Amino acid sequence: MFSARNKGRLALGAVVVGAALALSGCASGDPLGSGSTSAATNSGTIVVGSQAYYSNEIIAEIYSQALEKAGFTVERKFQIGQRDAYLPELEKGTVDVIPEYTGNLLQFYAKDTKVTTSTDVYAQLAGALPKNLAVLDQSPATDQDSYNVTQAFADKNNVKSIADLAGIKGLVLGGNAELETRPYGVQGLKDTYKVDVSFKAIGDSGGPLTVAALKDGTITVGNIYSADPNISANKLVTLTDPKGLFLASNVVPLANKNIALKIAPILNPIDAKLTAKGLSELNALSVNNQESSAKIATAWLTDNGFLK
Repeated sequence: MFSARNKGRLALGAVVVGAALALSGCASGDPLGSGSTSAATNSGTIVVGSQAYYSNEIIAEIYSQALEKAGFTVERKFQIGQRDAYLPELEKGTVDVIPEYTGNLLQFYAKDTKVTTSTDVYAQLAGALPKNLAVLDQSPATDQDSYNVTQAFADKNNVKSIADLAGIKGLVLGGNAELETRPYGVQGLKDTYKVDVSFKAIGDSGGPLTVAALKDGTITVGNIYSADPNISANKLVTLTDPKGLFLASNVVPLANKNIALKIAPILNPIDAKLTAKGLSELNALSVNNQESSAKIATAWLTDNGFLK
């Protein structure tokens, strides 16, 4: 996603975003239409949002501090909620940029998509977005949905992949309420893997409540984001996905088109620096050390040469 003072990459950032703008079908004119403008246009302030998910807030804080370092005034609107809450705010222009995840974002706008690889998902995403939104460079970092079971369950049932769940009776899938009807949820498991599950809503995005429900047997399969340090800390088994039920989901900034070119030279170099392992380490600082997103972001930006 991300920030930089690296002048040599300014042109590249502009080219990449320009391509994204063209792919999504709006090359000129007022990208928001109807005379509406983003918060950045109206006030000179860039509004950075985040999902109601601690890892997403860490990335949003990295964005915010990098933009401030580059001279922008930033307003933080963190912990907004899930896509049905924050995407309308982006489309209206009351939020200017938010960290997103390519696969899940694509499925939100193109529910019947068949692509699964990182490259294909990113290419299709640009054309699926509303005309006033654009994605910047996607990051090597991924933080995507994954299905997890306890080590005891895996050993007892000889389970290593989602396919191995087929035929096991009494399975209970746990995750955020939206998971029940998402393409990779209850029906997706049945259609793709012939796996039958009931569903229990647990609204902490795969956090400690989900982990506790797995460990006490309230659920048998938990949806936990792949960069969550709770997976390794609790010796959970992440089931492989040989049939591509989950789309590749790389971290990516989603922005209003009318500020995308302004912020791309700042956010794209940061994006390039983030890795899946690095994101998991940042998440561990929040989960295990209880550090604030501001402290975590400042340390990461400093260590990677963006704050000097």
